[in-house]
Amino acid sequence: VQLVESGGGLVQPGGSLRLSCAASGFTFSSYVMSWYRQAPRKARELVASISDVDGVTNYEDSVKGRFTSSRDNAKNTAYLQMNSLKSEDTAVYYCNARDTRRSYWGRGTQVTVSS
Repeated sequence: VQLVESGGGLVQPGGSLRLSCAASGFTFSSYVMSWYRQAPRKARELVASISDVDGVTNYEDSVKGRFTSSRDNAKNTAYLQMNSLKSEDTAVYYCNARDTRRSYWGRGTQVTVSS
């Protein structure tokens, strides 16, 4: 099983980034895909999720209207489009895949929002 995040980097406030999470080793379409983030000295928090069957999305309040979670089951890849980025979005972003019995994590990708 492998989850590999990519797309992080340094961006100015107000800018955009698109994170990708490439999955392998499990039945991607049967898993809820989520994005978490962890800022320095803070707990890891759930940012967004997208369901397996019908693609229903949920977002943490501070990112609603700015972030969009999506998935391409044919490519075994989940995405997080991040717009209007703020300095407080700076964190390591992690991809998570879970079903009723299993939970898998990627190693994370750094997102830094700074001028």
